Amino acid sequence: QALRARLDEKYGIEGLLGNAPAMRDVFTRIRQVAAVRSTVLISGESGTGKELVARAIHQLSPRKTKPFVAVNCAALPEQLVEDELFGHVKGAYTGAESNRDGRFKQAHRGTLFIDEIGEMAPRIQAKLLRVLETMEFSPVGSGSSEKVDVRVLAASNRSLREEVEAGRFREDLYYRINVVRIDLPALRARPGDIAILTRAFVDELSRVNDRNIRSVTPDALRVLERYAWPGNVRELRN
Repeated sequence: QALRARLDEKYGIEGLLGNAPAMRDVFTRIRQVAAVRSTVLISGESGTGKELVARAIHQLSPRKTKPFVAVNCAALPEQLVEDELFGHVKGAYTGAESNRDGRFKQAHRGTLFIDEIGEMAPRIQAKLLRVLETMEFSPVGSGSSEKVDVRVLAASNRSLREEVEAGRFREDLYYRINVVRIDLPALRARPGDIAILTRAFVDELSRVNDRNIRSVTPDALRVLERYAWPGNVRELRN
């Protein structure tokens, strides 16, 4: 445990790896916010590891033994986002044959990670703002509300400040989720971390594929370090 703690201090934290100054700042920020229940906005390009940051905050928090629930707004049609977040009661609409718990209820006493929150429709933004202020919600089709205890972490790969200025994102919701902000650097901004990440991924994938790959040649690392990685860490791993 002591060795892992020292390695975390040098190279990463809870599955996040890196030794660049920008990443050390991210690790410090994660440790600072983990113990409190403030809403956190995690920003960064696609593939930089925003969900890993959210999971690290959860794992280092007093809620670590409770559920970590994630929902990606970009992966859902607009009409399903409300149902996904808040659930529904039987008969709420055609095909709703039984009650269904939404992600807020599933995350009770734990952490809810809302990814790509900038994709959320204005109507759902208004309802989410109300829930964040009261920690009460009404399932679709229900006339009563339910109380929950949930810590909310949100992420976006676009600038929500610019979305607010363009009128596509509610300013009051922006201030409500942007209590603490963590900005993840693009991989091209920290080329010195490519060797650390590559060795970790090679070790992991060697075990998964039952291959005995002991090292990566210096020439191969130089090739990787010269590439711009538009898909960031996700692209490197794949």
